[in-house]
Amino acid sequence: MKRIILEMGMGNDLYGEDYTKAACRAVQDALHHSSLILFRSLGFDHADMIVKVTIGIQDPEKVDCDVVAATLPRGRAQVIAVQGGQNVSDPEHNTVSVIATAAIEAYLEIDSRDWALSTPQA
Repeated sequence: MKRIILEMGMGNDLYGEDYTKAACRAVQDALHHSSLILFRSLGFDHADMIVKVTIGIQDPEKVDCDVVAATLPRGRAQVIAVQGGQNVSDPEHNTVSVIATAAIEAYLEIDSRDWALSTPQA
């Protein structure tokens, strides 16, 4: 498998302390930075793509990784949550804003023998 895409995103839940919501928003942010035209251009099937998502968040055990995986529109998702992100406390209002980061990596089985760099034409 060759990694063909790496995208990053950030998401938050400002009022509800919902770690899964923040993670989903981080994934959506990353997805909005990406366009997978190579599938259409080169005839690859989206179903062959493995999508590895790493969520950085302060309380990883509070993220429902199955819910996050369900938000991915293509490929076979693998989601993990790790220590990262940031919580911002507002002691005056007794609230915590949850900030998550997402790294999305897409992998395809590609035989490098099928590809060659082109040389400039004179």
